[in-house]
Amino acid sequence: MERHTEIVRQWRLLLALEGRARGLTLAELQEAAGEGVSDRTIRRDLNALGQAGFPIDSARIDGKARYSLNRDVFGGLAAAGFSLSELCALYLSRTLLAALAGGPFHDSLTSAFDKLAEALPPALWRFVDQLPQALAAKAPTARAQTAAPRQVDALMGAILAHRRVRMRYHSFASQQVKDYLVEPYRVAYAQGTLYLFAFVPLYGEMRTFAAQRIQDVTVLEETFDPQEASAGVFPDSLGAFSGLPERVTIEFTAAEAPYIRERDWHASQQMTDLPDGGVRLTLDVAIDWGLEAWILGFGAAARVIEPASLVSRLIDRLDAARRQYDSSA
Repeated sequence: MERHTEIVRQWRLLLALEGRARGLTLAELQEAAGEGVSDRTIRRDLNALGQAGFPIDSARIDGKARYSLNRDVFGGLAAAGFSLSELCALYLSRTLLAALAGGPFHDSLTSAFDKLAEALPPALWRFVDQLPQALAAKAPTARAQTAAPRQVDALMGAILAHRRVRMRYHSFASQQVKDYLVEPYRVAYAQGTLYLFAFVPLYGEMRTFAAQRIQDVTVLEETFDPQEASAGVFPDSLGAFSGLPERVTIEFTAAEAPYIRERDWHASQQMTDLPDGGVRLTLDVAIDWGLEAWILGFGAAARVIEPASLVSRLIDRLDAARRQYDSSA
């Protein structure tokens, strides 16, 4: 933990120095580093940054020693429109992106960060590489198989060129492999997999296709005039589903209430405190498997008040689960 604290403190000093062309005094650097940091620690941190490849100069101005970051070594970054902190932040974000970008984007992501690493001296990146020790992201535990990279590339090209696509798709609803003519609007990532949002002329409506079940893609010469698409990705669902929103009211026990209050579950949410310390949560969302699974995950700590149809569906699921366990026993 102590080493992580040291790395983060040095990172703060680096960002503070980058933002001040005239440099900073020792007292100003102490303030930037955080409360309770001694001037001796600051000097040691500046020396460590210098050894890592960050050229830190010192000069006396108005009788005070001021420390500054020599920007000459970062000329290539400035030409590319990057500040040092922007580049480092982007480089560090690979910790988060790697948890999301599997399948078709893995090689591209690796290549992009390799190019970023080449933009600065190796000694400097060895320092930056320590920062992910203090910032991590857990990959989805149930990541689905994704479409082949060439299929994703073909879909992206068709979306940008507004060209129709003929594709072969394995539909779970019909348990058949079917051919579709679609007008692709967007590829989106949600809950560990990629989805294609496309208009299906045969049905006259927008539909959602799981990318890993697209078996073949052919981009046609036919173009289409795109209409305004939905601004969000599954905006009315707590999961990765489409459907019309309904008013849903759920009451949570006092023990669970702090966890409910501290999070934003959906843009439509409204919370009301209950006399016993619990909380009532109101949402305008699609009643789908994502919502049901989320509610059931709270066990006895959650009780649906409305709509009655959702109450009935949850009771049926609980009864079915009980029968499953009774039969196995």
